[in-house]
Amino acid sequence: MSERRPSPAAKNSGNGRNGRGGRRSVWRRALPAEHDDTAGRPEPGSAPVGESTAPPSIVEAALYQDGVRVSTPTTLAETYRELRDTPSGMAWIGLARPTSDELLSLAAEFDLHPLAVEDAMEAHQRPKLERYGDTLFVVLRAARYLDAPEEVDFAELHVFVGPDFVITVRHGAAPDLSAVRRRMEDSPDLLKLGPEAVLYAILDAVVDGYAPVVEGVQNDIDEIETEVFRGDPSVSRRIYELSREMVEFQRATRPLVGMLHGLMAGFTKYETDEELQRYLRDVADHVTHISERVDGFRQALTEILTVNATLVTQQQNAEMRALAEAGFEQNEEIKKISSWAAILFAPTLVGTIYGMNFREMPELHWGFGYPFAIGLMGVVCASLYVIFKRRDWL
Repeated sequence: MSERRPSPAAKNSGNGRNGRGGRRSVWRRALPAEHDDTAGRPEPGSAPVGESTAPPSIVEAALYQDGVRVSTPTTLAETYRELRDTPSGMAWIGLARPTSDELLSLAAEFDLHPLAVEDAMEAHQRPKLERYGDTLFVVLRAARYLDAPEEVDFAELHVFVGPDFVITVRHGAAPDLSAVRRRMEDSPDLLKLGPEAVLYAILDAVVDGYAPVVEGVQNDIDEIETEVFRGDPSVSRRIYELSREMVEFQRATRPLVGMLHGLMAGFTKYETDEELQRYLRDVADHVTHISERVDGFRQALTEILTVNATLVTQQQNAEMRALAEAGFEQNEEIKKISSWAAILFAPTLVGTIYGMNFREMPELHWGFGYPFAIGLMGVVCASLYVIFKRRDWL
């Protein structure tokens, strides 16, 4: 392997920024405005029109010199060879879910640390920044908001930054690194600052992707608040799912604050370009803002969940009270019915007794037998009526 030049490119790394109210970052304002619109551009994994198609895991590889693309190799071997033959050149290799053989090939060529390569193979890493000699290894968690299902999709991005190379390993659809590459190529003064400038552009793009996520989540929370006070029974599940997404969002953004402040602390030691220092400070400001917004979202969802639980409890109590009142009214009606049934049962009993066809019944041949039976019926009914009335059954 040819000797690689020392460069400040692998000195620092940081994590992106979030737009405030749609405001463009300092980094993007420094790039040509006419190239800022990404509408109609190919997806990150598609090959540019007119260029040869690379192997499936290689999204795009390019060789730069003084901020200008000088070659577009189609294989890793071709990239290695041309980089060795290009003085002061820089290779930018983009991979999407590469194979272990490809990562091992890159590790052998660029002397990547085995632990970093292992992390890139397995993915599912927390956001972090680690230095191995003159190479930086950065793990980022990109995010995008999906409108149709109203949920947040997270992807993982690994970046190796060395003296004369940048290697991106993407596990997921976000971010659109092809747009980052085009913006950098349209601004050669920034690109010629080397791998460090590419890293900051990637960080900026990742954090820029947080802006629509924040807006989407804010809209979801507004809708949830409406559903809570409307009594939608499915809102609890939606609150829980969004809370889980905010936990993931926190895990993606919170570590970036410490990473960027650590990078800023090394500006003097690694002689970071002053222009890049300004960009990194801007990225750090937006990351802090994003992290605070996400923390606020989690707190708001917790409070909404509490309010929803309170409203559900109140609704249940009201329903139980209504059931209790209905049961009380039914009991009152049953007592009235039972009381009248008992009153009417008394004459029926007397009449039934004297309606039996037995010869030996003394009262049957008694002259006062009929008045006695009628009087007995009246006395029993009147007594029962008075008793039930005093007990408020009638």
